[in-house]
Amino acid sequence: MECELPRINSNAQEMKQYFEKAKTIAVLGASPDSSKASHRVAKYLKEAGYKMIPIYPKGDLILGEKVYRSLAEIEEAVDMVVIFRKPAALDAIADAVIARGDVQTYWTQLQLINNQAAQRVKDAGINVVQNHCAMVEHKALV
Repeated sequence: MECELPRINSNAQEMKQYFEKAKTIAVLGASPDSSKASHRVAKYLKEAGYKMIPIYPKGDLILGEKVYRSLAEIEEAVDMVVIFRKPAALDAIADAVIARGDVQTYWTQLQLINNQAAQRVKDAGINVVQNHCAMVEHKALV
């Protein structure tokens, strides 16, 4: 999957609509390390007015928000999931997103492409964005 190109993706107008509809965004792989892209994107989304929910395997707080270990642990509704994980992990993440039943948008960051997982998510009626930075797109579109 190293050289895979996204076959399933959204256009700029659709991405803008996803941001306009979203209120709560889970950042899967949000790092407590401020030098990491996942931390900067999570911080940006929080400062842009979204309820940002960090998902990370350790720690209690990231950017002042309670850290969850998995998407399944989050009790409140999640509109969008922004993903910072390797493409091989996207199959299991797609299953978790579909299982929740409330996620409207599945968003993988730059260089994260798994068309098989994306197709399953799309077939479940969930919007798909692959290989785009949520922060860059939000700044450009909203």
